[in-house]
Amino acid sequence: MRKTSAAVIGAVSVTMVLASAGLAGASARPAASGTEHFQLMTTSATSKTSSTIATGLFTAGGTDTRTTNSTDTLTFPTGTFVITHSKGTGSQSFNPKTCLLTVSEKGTYKLGSGTGAYANISGNGTYQLSILAVTAKSGGNCLKTAPPSTWQEVIRASGPVSVH
Repeated sequence: MRKTSAAVIGAVSVTMVLASAGLAGASARPAASGTEHFQLMTTSATSKTSSTIATGLFTAGGTDTRTTNSTDTLTFPTGTFVITHSKGTGSQSFNPKTCLLTVSEKGTYKLGSGTGAYANISGNGTYQLSILAVTAKSGGNCLKTAPPSTWQEVIRASGPVSVH
């Protein structure tokens, strides 16, 4: 009985948290300015689309689509906007024995060209890119010309944003 009560209380608590989070995300108009945090993630070296979560001034889940090497479009349920970013600088290493690729880069970005709820968005900030990948092997050698067999890419970005 105690386990059942604890399970019911836990389920109700999770439901209440999710319901209140949904209400917070459903606000008609976000505040005018503040700090926004973005996290983008993909497990494909060849995909032009990443899963994206934005938190801070507004909270939304959506996608990031790479349009050029320096431009991406973020698409959320209530609108879109463009991120223009620097190439990034940092380090990368490749272990020819384990076929592990490690990349760590930092850069800057600017926001603009919004639609819908983000029609007049502006902002800028910094990002950190991290990639871990394992390339395929053939005959005991790492294949550098084929897409990696395993890929984990995470980008974290934050900075001031304004939506009018």
